[in-house]
Amino acid sequence: MVVYVDLIFLTNLCMDGALIGLTAWMRQTKLVWWRWLLSAIVGALYVVMMFVPQFDFLFTFLIKFGFSLVMLSIAFGYKGLQAFLRTLGTFYVINFVAAGGILGVHYMLQNSGELFNGIWFTASGGMSFDLKIAFWFTFIVFFAVLILFKIVQGAKRKSDRMTTYLGQVEVCIDEVVVSCTGLLDTGNQLTDPLSRMPVMVMEVSLWQTMLPDSWTSRLKHESPENLIMELDQKHFCWQDRLRLVPYRGINKGTAFMMAVKPDRVKVTMDGTDYVTTKVLIGLDGGVLSSDGKYQAVIHPELVQEAASAQSKAQSAEPTEKPLNVV
Repeated sequence: MVVYVDLIFLTNLCMDGALIGLTAWMRQTKLVWWRWLLSAIVGALYVVMMFVPQFDFLFTFLIKFGFSLVMLSIAFGYKGLQAFLRTLGTFYVINFVAAGGILGVHYMLQNSGELFNGIWFTASGGMSFDLKIAFWFTFIVFFAVLILFKIVQGAKRKSDRMTTYLGQVEVCIDEVVVSCTGLLDTGNQLTDPLSRMPVMVMEVSLWQTMLPDSWTSRLKHESPENLIMELDQKHFCWQDRLRLVPYRGINKGTAFMMAVKPDRVKVTMDGTDYVTTKVLIGLDGGVLSSDGKYQAVIHPELVQEAASAQSKAQSAEPTEKPLNVV
């Protein structure tokens, strides 16, 4: 059997470098390039020593574990026991994911004949499995599994970040109370140019039982001015609350959004309730979130102004409760 040590070394150098790099990405740690390279070289040299008979004593559990500690110490340094243990745990999780992915794809592509040919029985009646995985198959699937793992983790991290900006919204108009989940959009600057009130956008479907018939479907395609014009001949108890708010969409000209003036809006975020009456509710005819995580877009002023008023009231007279914050 011919063994190309240089090929094995380069392959493991790339694989160890990928494992270290993905560990740093998971831990949100910036790597120094020479530490990264040196750590990968140490890992690759360890595999090469497998083919030197004099070094067979190195391939025990404790030595393998010790080499992983050395690799991580070189790549990340030592910044405390807790941080190092977290990095170690992340490194091994990624290794197990990669190894499990390779085995899973390998057995998924095997047919029944190949699978049973790899099973043999010992003299004592035990059963063993003969595992033969091609070199290029291992190399390609290894990186494919790591890329898929990074994509999944990136999507999860994005979802977790979004969760921190989610809050509960409660809108009160007369005796009607509509509740939903809202997303705090720090870049939202939509305000009514006349009253200067911030506009919080909600899906019109939340209000379909309170609005005139067909408004929910027509707002998706028609201009809201047409719907308001029709109210001259129809009775609608909230007619005096309706507003038309101009806005400019992305790559679009100026348009109008139908809005309604509520009696009160309460936004709950991080266990704090922010209550205000100076706000308009914009009605959007579409779906704000494709996965249904939120049905409203919270204007940042609804939280900022309430928090500012709360701090001013507490500094002026701690015994009094601010009017717009509960």
